[in-house]
Amino acid sequence: MLFKLRTPATTRDAGQRAMTFLAELLTPEPQAVTLFEDPGSGYVVEAYYAARPRLGRIARALARIEGLGPSALQEVADANWVALSQAALAPVRAGRFLVHGAHDRQRIALLRTGVEIEAGEAFGTAHNATTVLCLESIDQLARRRCFRRVLDLGCGTGILGIALARAQPSARVIASDNDPIATAIARANARLNGVAPRVRVITANAFDHPELRRPAAFDLVLANLLPRPLIALAPSMRQRLVPGGIAVLSGMLQAQAREVCATCLCAGLRLNRHRSRDGWTSLELTAP
Repeated sequence: MLFKLRTPATTRDAGQRAMTFLAELLTPEPQAVTLFEDPGSGYVVEAYYAARPRLGRIARALARIEGLGPSALQEVADANWVALSQAALAPVRAGRFLVHGAHDRQRIALLRTGVEIEAGEAFGTAHNATTVLCLESIDQLARRRCFRRVLDLGCGTGILGIALARAQPSARVIASDNDPIATAIARANARLNGVAPRVRVITANAFDHPELRRPAAFDLVLANLLPRPLIALAPSMRQRLVPGGIAVLSGMLQAQAREVCATCLCAGLRLNRHRSRDGWTSLELTAP
């Protein structure tokens, strides 16, 4: 059983501020926070929790943000709520990639630039700004450089590794996640997009796997995680990159990016560029 906190917002700015507040909460920590346009109120913020949060406490804090309506909490049955919520979403353009679901397969077909992703119970459909930021970085990097050994760390649906593999047929990708449900979904998506022979999907906790322990094993690491895992894994990511290898990191709000970036610099990485979209940030870093 999951619990969904739903908060209407009259403006996008109010919705983004509410989303930032909820995403940064440690107690209770949400499993996901989303912002959607809503014909009734303008926008709506939804946060999902594994345990029932204290509505009164959160509502009082959100009441300080101008432009929000009253929050409501409801139980979400043990249906595949992620898949249900994604079923009618429109395709998303990110660089050269057009990410779509099965409901748009006939219209889009399996184009070279098309990536069909079924979320199931995993994260990653390109309807989140962090995924779009990563895909845009992949698009630009793949135009400038040929990558041979790629790691999609915390792969979720496998969208990032699959997109890279479709852009560069010579690339070999390892996609890893600590959730066996996510890796099963990523494996199915790799088959669906015709890249299964080049995208090896494994279940592993961070780098705790024989194929992930070798130093200087990858020339590209993709990690769309949360700030705390990114900070904790920065030294290990640096060790796994070849000299000149690149790390593309996202999953952090703009206010969190400074700490993540500082940790990566201390680990020996060099910042190439950062991007921002809808309050979220991605970093592109290089191993000297």
